Amino acid sequence: MPLTTLDKHTALIVIDLQKGIVGLPTAHPIDDVIGNAGRLIEAFRRHDLPVVLVNVTGVSPGRVEQSRLRGEFPAGWADLIPQLNPQPQDHLVTKQTRSAFTGTDLDAYLKQRGVTQVVVVGVATSSGVESTARHAYENGFNVTLAVDAMTDMSLDHHTHSITQIFPRIAETGTTQDVIDRLERSA
Repeated sequence: MPLTTLDKHTALIVIDLQKGIVGLPTAHPIDDVIGNAGRLIEAFRRHDLPVVLVNVTGVSPGRVEQSRLRGEFPAGWADLIPQLNPQPQDHLVTKQTRSAFTGTDLDAYLKQRGVTQVVVVGVATSSGVESTARHAYENGFNVTLAVDAMTDMSLDHHTHSITQIFPRIAETGTTQDVIDRLERSA
């Protein structure tokens, strides 16, 4: 469903824009994704809306068929990229699984602030972004996904999430769509 509105109490959740992940090969130019995420961060801060910056330092323990990162990560791997320009009012979440909600204080943080809607962006579309969006939806939040502020390591996985999964759990739009609605609600 295309983006129709943003609730008065909307938060931005930025998934895994960290040094170790943005250096991996992606389906879309990572600089464009980072730039769009940065524009959203600035807009949310300008409107005094919550910004949640998420990094990942582990993986879920279960067995899977595909290989994945395990064990020790290189030094600096989980550091947020400097373009995010973390601010003291931002909420930082370090996750050990795909979803930023699992095993963290994210749900309590959002509910304490009266948040009713989240905008989710970042990497990877079919992993951390989709898992966090699904979890937000299941927790009762309205969910919006800015599809030009995310990418994946696989174009097929990215496209599947955007065309098949997201319409069932969220509204989608562009970075500019979200910013335009923020400006209209001010």
